[in-house]
Amino acid sequence: MMMGLLAFESHQGLWSGGYYSQLFGIGGVMITVAILMLSTGYFGGIGAPFAPYFWPYLGQVPKRKGRKRPVRVYMDGCFDLMHYGHANALRQAKLLGDQLIVGVVSDEEIVANKGPPVLSMEERLTLVSGLKWVDEVIPNAPYEITEDFMNSLFNKYNIDYIIHGDDPCLLPDGTDAYALAKKVGRYKQIKRTEGVSSTDIVGRILLTFKQKDPETGAGSCDELKSQLSHFLPTSRRIMQFSNGKAPSPGARVVYIDGAFDLFHAGHVEILRSARQLGDFLLVGIHDDQAIRDRRGYRPIMHLHERTLSVLSCRYVDEVIIGAPWEVSKDMITTFNISVVVHGTVAEGNSAGEVDPYAVPKSMGIFRTITSPKTITSVSVATRIVDNHEAYKKRNLKKKASEDRYYTQKKFISGD
Repeated sequence: MMMGLLAFESHQGLWSGGYYSQLFGIGGVMITVAILMLSTGYFGGIGAPFAPYFWPYLGQVPKRKGRKRPVRVYMDGCFDLMHYGHANALRQAKLLGDQLIVGVVSDEEIVANKGPPVLSMEERLTLVSGLKWVDEVIPNAPYEITEDFMNSLFNKYNIDYIIHGDDPCLLPDGTDAYALAKKVGRYKQIKRTEGVSSTDIVGRILLTFKQKDPETGAGSCDELKSQLSHFLPTSRRIMQFSNGKAPSPGARVVYIDGAFDLFHAGHVEILRSARQLGDFLLVGIHDDQAIRDRRGYRPIMHLHERTLSVLSCRYVDEVIIGAPWEVSKDMITTFNISVVVHGTVAEGNSAGEVDPYAVPKSMGIFRTITSPKTITSVSVATRIVDNHEAYKKRNLKKKASEDRYYTQKKFISGD
């Protein structure tokens, strides 16, 4: 019984309640002193072999826990048309380890296994690197976890586990892309995020711009219904993405607003530039109706989806969901905003309307910053529309596998 109690590791040390009382007395004190002198090297060259009668007690002294190497987990993907589902997958993966290493699949591998990517490798790397949960990125990763690449992950990158969602990832021949990782027992599974996929977003884009073109018609009711967002917003999900921190006293709060539709590399770079101007970055996200009033059509991603995409960015500290179009004096005071910024690349028609930044300009706290990239949500959508036949074919193939997934979907706890 005593041995069982003493074997329990505790930070309370040698002098904890019942432990020392068991050694109390002249004999106990002598043993205790002897153990301490041995442990501190007091006897110098006299080693443990000369004191075998101490051995049974040495194993009972609480041990200092050794510092373990951080657990490194790996997750890969195409990350084309980055959305909150990608971000949530990487968030979940990070919870399974200490460091998250992400492989971004090469353009050639995407073409061979899925069809043409929408975003370039550079753009996809910017998006993945900009996520708050990502520690390292491996560019041009293979689509399939081959034996050579798996050994490279284990030996070169010190990966402990390979992560993927509960949805199947099949090669053109129908085999599991993660079969080898599962076979060696180094595979872990996470829960797929409901209601979104790159396939779904491509469909929304094609339908939205089809509706805008009078020559192609507005699409059937079934088409419209099939492309509605199926995202189920919850307060818990927003909390999972949020930093949950307020600015510290005296912090320089920077404010930037926008639609942030089809979250892309240009968004990441402008948010990075804005964050460098202060200590705390507050982002205003306009609601769907405000965007529609100025663009003439609703955003591809609705307000809650866009909120999660912005919150997932490592440069963002807080967001205003459904931010007012005009930046008012009361808003500046409420959030203690020090500087309001806007990029040189913007979308939407603002001709003839009231300047939304009139107040911060009058206060001398408005600043225009050069947008690092010229990419916009419309330019991303245009890439798909201009090659709609190729993407339509790709979507039909992917939609079939996604339909099978949802037909066989089972509840998985935790996320």
